[in-house]
Amino acid sequence: MTATNSINTNTMTTQIKTVAKTTNKAKTHGTSKIAPKKDAAVKKFVQLFKTYPIVAALNMELLPARQLQVMRASLRGNCEMFMAKRRVMKIAFEQIKNEVKGIEQLVPHLKGMPALLFTSQNPFKLYKTLEKSKSSAPAKAGQTAPKDIVVKAGATSFAPGPIIGELGQIGIKAGIENGKVSIKQDSVVVKEGAVISDKVAALLTRLGIEPMEIGLNLTALYEKGMIYTKDVLAVDEKEYVQKITDVSTSCFNLAIEIAYPCKDTIELLVQKTFNDSKAVALEANIMADAVVGDLLAKAEREAMSVKAEAKQ
Repeated sequence: MTATNSINTNTMTTQIKTVAKTTNKAKTHGTSKIAPKKDAAVKKFVQLFKTYPIVAALNMELLPARQLQVMRASLRGNCEMFMAKRRVMKIAFEQIKNEVKGIEQLVPHLKGMPALLFTSQNPFKLYKTLEKSKSSAPAKAGQTAPKDIVVKAGATSFAPGPIIGELGQIGIKAGIENGKVSIKQDSVVVKEGAVISDKVAALLTRLGIEPMEIGLNLTALYEKGMIYTKDVLAVDEKEYVQKITDVSTSCFNLAIEIAYPCKDTIELLVQKTFNDSKAVALEANIMADAVVGDLLAKAEREAMSVKAEAKQ
């Protein structure tokens, strides 16, 4: 065999190996050729997407297994939770996106340790249920603050000592009152979204402050092509009811002012019209059944007034 033929043969062999490797890779990562267990998970996902109108993306990072079991038991019957690797979820989203309009918008909200919650429950009621199920927990070093962590002013149980300096190192002003360490003013020790340090975590634990929340953390929810983030779902019910009441009162007053007749205003408008008409009749001395008594009383008062003037 010549050197040229040898080179061509080697080149061809290399190309064949490359094509085979690429083909195997495509089979491994394609949606049509995946491991049976993953394929079953994808099919389960797709079936759930078709069954339930509402899909919530959850972040279960740092959620203890025991609490997860309790929460799953409490939701059973109303919801169905499904967990899988992010890649499997994305394959399911890809397969279902043409049938469930806008569902792919949920993918960016698969954060931390993601899970999907399928339900027919009202989105706001679901969010409220998940929030109520959460419990407080001590902060650990390296965790991200879910909100501003504030140490309130007031007395502590600590005796005077190095604790005053330790509090000062994390920005807490403290002094001595009645033989105990007292915090002088409210202090934000960690801003929302910042990482909690070892020192802060240790002092918060010693102060009995549990700023973390353990529970199913809803990041976003899908319903009928719309994505609702947690800031939309977190409705203050008392504030919401008060706003509705204020709007209702304003609308009612406006309807009365412009004499707009409807079921809620007609009775008051008739009363107002009657009183206005009666006032006009009295002012103009128009004899009518509704005012005859008032007109006679008015005439009598005027006659008495004239009589009193005549005597003077």
